[in-house]
Amino acid sequence: MSKGKKFVEAITSMDEDFAQWYTDIVKKAELVDYSSVKGCMIIRPYGYAIWENIQKNLDEKLKATGHENVYMPMFIPESLLQKEKDHVEGFAPEVAWVTHGGSEPLAERLCVRPTSETLFCEHYAKIVQSYNDLPKLYNQWCSVVRWEKTTRPFLRTTEFLWQEGHTIHATPEEAEKETVDILNLYADLCERVLAIPVVKGRKTDKEKFAGAVATYTIESLMHDGKALQNGTSHNFGDNFAKAFGIQYSDKTGKQQYVHETSWGVTTRLIGAIIMVHGDNSGLVLPPKIAPTQVIIVPIAQHKEGVLDKASELKDRISKVARVKLDASDKMPGWKFNEYEMKGVPLRVEMGPKDIENNQAVLVRRDTREKLIVSLEEIENKITEILDLMQVELLEKARNSAEEKTYSATDLDKFIEIANTKPGFIKAMWCGDRACEDKLKEVAGVTSRCMPFAQENLSDKCICCGKEASKLVYWGKAY
Repeated sequence: MSKGKKFVEAITSMDEDFAQWYTDIVKKAELVDYSSVKGCMIIRPYGYAIWENIQKNLDEKLKATGHENVYMPMFIPESLLQKEKDHVEGFAPEVAWVTHGGSEPLAERLCVRPTSETLFCEHYAKIVQSYNDLPKLYNQWCSVVRWEKTTRPFLRTTEFLWQEGHTIHATPEEAEKETVDILNLYADLCERVLAIPVVKGRKTDKEKFAGAVATYTIESLMHDGKALQNGTSHNFGDNFAKAFGIQYSDKTGKQQYVHETSWGVTTRLIGAIIMVHGDNSGLVLPPKIAPTQVIIVPIAQHKEGVLDKASELKDRISKVARVKLDASDKMPGWKFNEYEMKGVPLRVEMGPKDIENNQAVLVRRDTREKLIVSLEEIENKITEILDLMQVELLEKARNSAEEKTYSATDLDKFIEIANTKPGFIKAMWCGDRACEDKLKEVAGVTSRCMPFAQENLSDKCICCGKEASKLVYWGKAY
């Protein structure tokens, strides 16, 4: 047991140093390792398995709503990137360039994709002629590169995995509906699968995606009160269509520009899972996303019949949950701590006395509650507990977010909250960029979103006192 104790002591307390706590967990839970390229991470099998579960869930939803997967090249010619002015200006500081092919200089620099709007636009311009060709609902799963100055595993890395959807539509209304429908799909993924509550809303013009008419976002609060943008969905209107000449003949034969959307979520979601649910013993994974939902730890496994019974139990549980049996020669205490670190939702302990009594001990990772369960009803009990855990983790996270959400109606109060109480601050805004900039300067916060669910806290802007037009969620963010 002393080895197990040492194993856990290696995690920095989240209250002592949240950033170090996070780094300890991603390393010790074997989610990632650092690579020899600064800012790039090696996603280890356990971390990748979490991403695969996210990917599988979202991919099914996208296909069920008519989206098709494609794959675009990872290189973009500089001339193609330059076609949409706002877009290229927005990405210029983060672009990585290829200048040589072997030992020969390239005639034109190639950008390593930071995002693929321009590639999709070039392709759509070739394949769309008539209104009968619309809509095109394409998505790709890939990696992108953005040359970040400061990096942290999952949250901000030079290369990361994501899905990026790029769709084109005949009308502005269809494009707007697609943009909002996808945002709702992302919110459902976060809340129903990842047990992370989100605020849905629109980004201010300052914070919207380069080249977009409107950007919608889902924002959530981490344990330390900082906000995280979990996913975005963009309505491009016909900006890209005009830059790339994507037109179609309508029913009257008249040429019209298409209306485009783009949207994505990334491996950043794994960072959100860690920071919303984790504790000082490691990860706490919601059952729906956990690579292993149940771990069986045999007690006194050297005694006759224990491993046989544990193996038999594994076969039974495998019909209702993702289960593993740890028959290694490590001490049980070490195993307990290892699977707590990895956030496995449910542990099953079974030794000679349990077998004699036709029972097993179930231990929840989130609450550490122990239950003695008859082997006859173990499948039903496991299903029941995993379902309950999923619900209760969301409820706990929602309560935590609500406790860290504040309201302010005067600037002094706003600044005081920003300096002393990490979390969301709800406050009214006049819509002026100058006020948005000033709040960042005096309080260190950025606008997170203008929520769809608007409230009227006052008639005056928190910053200038002029007539307010929108409630905004403000906060410090990752």
